[in-house]
Amino acid sequence: MGRLAQTEGLTDVQREILSTVRSFVDKQIIPVATELEHRDEYPTEIVEGMKQMGLFGLMIPEEYGGLGESLLTYALVVEEIARGWMSVSGIINTHFIVAYMIKQHGTEEQKNYFLPKMAEGEIRGAFSMSEPHCGSDVSAIRTKAVKDGEFYVINGQKMWLTNGGTSNLVAVLTKTDEGADSVYRNMTTFLIEKEPGFGETRPGLTVPGKIDKMGYKGVDTTELVLDGVRVPADRILGGVPGKGFYQMMDGVEVGRVNVASRGCGVAQRAFELGVQYAQQRETFGKQLAEHQAIQFKLAEMATKVEAAHQMMVMAARKKDAGERNDLEAGMAKYLASEYCKEVVEDAFRIHGGYGFSKEFEIERLYREAPMLLIGEGTAEIQKMIIGRRLLEEYKLRG
Repeated sequence: MGRLAQTEGLTDVQREILSTVRSFVDKQIIPVATELEHRDEYPTEIVEGMKQMGLFGLMIPEEYGGLGESLLTYALVVEEIARGWMSVSGIINTHFIVAYMIKQHGTEEQKNYFLPKMAEGEIRGAFSMSEPHCGSDVSAIRTKAVKDGEFYVINGQKMWLTNGGTSNLVAVLTKTDEGADSVYRNMTTFLIEKEPGFGETRPGLTVPGKIDKMGYKGVDTTELVLDGVRVPADRILGGVPGKGFYQMMDGVEVGRVNVASRGCGVAQRAFELGVQYAQQRETFGKQLAEHQAIQFKLAEMATKVEAAHQMMVMAARKKDAGERNDLEAGMAKYLASEYCKEVVEDAFRIHGGYGFSKEFEIERLYREAPMLLIGEGTAEIQKMIIGRRLLEEYKLRG
């Protein structure tokens, strides 16, 4: 293990968890990741291994059967997993966001029912906010829930659900007519249980199939079609309608730390591959690594890996301290995803023509990195968040 991306001030328990996960990644994920990715095959054995380690309950409180760890611990675990294969980190990310939302906003009945099963990996979560026509414009969603006695009837179409097929619980953002003066206070999050798989997975709820993607394979990304789905009112997250947008944004905020962690992990792996290859390949009578141009490139890559990691750690620690961290999370997500793309491309260039071959791992990373530029908000959305928060902090007085 090199000197890059070290984290100061970790407890013995945190170091032990990270050491166990790193060993799992090196032995169980990296050797099979590229083969599974090329086949677009779900990593069933890897997921079972993560269940056994308790990773699905990493941040779920001990009283609900989880490990009760911090966001920082979770972020560092995700960084390690993404270093092995980014798709695997996606499998636990949306599950984690849903568990976090239930922990923070759920009723006691919802916490007692869902969290113990989520900690064991028996219930696996998916997160559904986006729709085909609106992308980042959450205010424009059309999926609607109409009250009908003790139930709500939901109709609409959702898009880009990670774990849409393999999950059996989906947190779905809908419009509800609560009579508020703001569209954001007329949204409600429902906890909808379903059967894993594709097709009609409960009456009126259909998961059409996997979306064929450029990268981020293995994990299932799907649509969700709701046609008269009846959900009891006690499955409104928190029990009170009209709070869905704010609950979702809280989840997305920690999700941005997660995406930053994934960017850090992929960038670390790209640097490892680049620096290894540069010491193995010879050109013009000497190692690639002995050429000043390559040393400059490695220096830039390593600096970006280190900077992204430290920004991610700061954002996670801010949240753990109970402080507002939307500025730091936005910066971390923006920086880590952009730097990840650049580090991966530099490692690709170091590999030369071999980087274009599917026999080399860097080819997979080159297709995976672009997803991080989009997930949990594009670079442009992050810059909007950052800019607005800076103007709040530096607003002229008088």
